[in-house]
Amino acid sequence: MPDLRVEQPKSLVAIVEERLRNAIVNAEMRLGETLSEEALSEALGVSRTPVREALARLQLQGLVTIVPKKGTFVFAPTEEDVAELCVFRFMLETQALRECMAKARAAALAAMNEALTAMEATQAGGTRHDYARADTVFHEVFFQHCGNRYLGNAYRGVSGRVAALRTHLSVPLEGEQERSMAEHRLMVETFAAGRLADLDTVLHRHIMRAWDAYADVLRRGGVPA
Repeated sequence: MPDLRVEQPKSLVAIVEERLRNAIVNAEMRLGETLSEEALSEALGVSRTPVREALARLQLQGLVTIVPKKGTFVFAPTEEDVAELCVFRFMLETQALRECMAKARAAALAAMNEALTAMEATQAGGTRHDYARADTVFHEVFFQHCGNRYLGNAYRGVSGRVAALRTHLSVPLEGEQERSMAEHRLMVETFAAGRLADLDTVLHRHIMRAWDAYADVLRRGGVPA
């Protein structure tokens, strides 16, 4: 029997979810901002039902917080939240890179170089938000080529928060792109050379430096609008 399945168009809920997710990740909405179902339904031109369902999905991704009888809010991380997320992210990314090295070294390296080229292009001629999105794509490469769906699923569970923190908290920092580019080039270099211990060191420095930057912004109450 041939495969007779047809590709289904995205549901309205999925479209609304994607639009709201992008708005949070790309800093169109502030961390901690109150989200009104009525206002969102008007802005999106849809009824409140798909908005409500999309917000419930985003809560599962950790991007919104729904508090009964109080309202719905864009997630607002504490220093402890960010510290735990950075440690978890380091654990996932280092293991994913090991799997890439063992199972798909050439393909992973090619994809990393392609992502690095895109980052360089946005640094030269794009906005800081364009650079943040390209940075996100670079790290997603590890999980696209690691050959372990459980690692990929674990990363997808936190990737929205990682991307949002990158955009909200590191994009405005002076000199951040230059430091970031240097670290990403070094990641590619050490992966290409098969120096996993050095790669761990670079990645740890990269992620923990981001944590220091995030924590400093949070302590100063300087989360950008």
